[in-house]
Amino acid sequence: MTGVRDTLNAAKTRSALRTSARVSLDALLVLLLTAVALWVLGWMWSVVWPVVIALLLTTLTWPVTRFLRGKGWHPALAASVVTLLFLVVAAGTVLLIAIPVASQSGDLADGVGRGIEQVRQWASGPPLNIRDDQVTGALDAGVDRLQDSVGSIVNATVTGVGAVANGVVVAVLALFLMFYFLKDGPRFLPWLTRQLPGRLAADVPVVAARCWDTLGSFVRSQALVGLLDAVFIGLGLWIMGVPLVLPLAVLTFVSAFVPIVGALFAGFVAVLIALVSNGLTDALIVLAIIVAVQQLEGNVFQPILQSRSLGLHATVVLLAVTLGGTLAGITGSLLAVPLAALLAVVWDYLRDQLSTPRPDPAAEPPPTTDTP
Repeated sequence: MTGVRDTLNAAKTRSALRTSARVSLDALLVLLLTAVALWVLGWMWSVVWPVVIALLLTTLTWPVTRFLRGKGWHPALAASVVTLLFLVVAAGTVLLIAIPVASQSGDLADGVGRGIEQVRQWASGPPLNIRDDQVTGALDAGVDRLQDSVGSIVNATVTGVGAVANGVVVAVLALFLMFYFLKDGPRFLPWLTRQLPGRLAADVPVVAARCWDTLGSFVRSQALVGLLDAVFIGLGLWIMGVPLVLPLAVLTFVSAFVPIVGALFAGFVAVLIALVSNGLTDALIVLAIIVAVQQLEGNVFQPILQSRSLGLHATVVLLAVTLGGTLAGITGSLLAVPLAALLAVVWDYLRDQLSTPRPDPAAEPPPTTDTP
């Protein structure tokens, strides 16, 4: 009996090892295919990135287009009107920020000088006790280092100009793609159904429709998060008597669509204006308000809203943003949450299909045919 038991245990062990090896091989193949797909995606990024931006803009503007088409408008006319309306809103937002800033540029310039003087006076007192000659020496050292780095600055400037030009090209291409998506989007799924064979003709359009709904939920939740940021930060700036409250609130709303860097940039601008207009104390209070609102947004508002609209747990949202930022910087942070939501949609559909037993063809009765 002992020998038989040992033989059975050895057979179970070998079977378990073979199963583990097979699962490991499958996992390695999946990782290899994922790496190849990411490499191809990076190679085609100059085309993929405008498509991604166009899809995000399309989800934001599609409700208006759908309303106009429901009223009997021609698809091309509805898409043209919505695209032009989007451009007007975008241009109006820029003007809403630029005009008040330009009109108060003189006061801001004077405030910058006063702010620098206040910082210098504060630094010269305790506990820092920095003397004027030390400040002058630091400035001279900075100038010398700046002169030594002229070549690097020129290269960085050229790179920045190239990045701006590339950004303009991407924006124009994304706008054209948005127009065509708005005009011909509803015809995509029927076309896709005709192109795919067998069961894929039924499965892929369903998954694509669910992914589209999920992407729209992401954009709407992100817009709501930006609106909450703009309202709370704008209210704090108004209470503190900081000028340019409306442009700063609009800037906060727009920057909410660019994770991490957008919030830092909007907060820096608000603190700088508070410093040059109201002084150091109010600037520190404004900084505290912005940090508090950003903490609420990053740890409460955004995870809760996105977890409800996307069907993801709040911890998944936080981990996805962290992982995306680590792997791909700002772009990864921007795309991490919608990508995680789309993967969850695909996984849910596959799980439902795999858990639902298929009908056994052998158990079905043969079709009856009418005989003459």
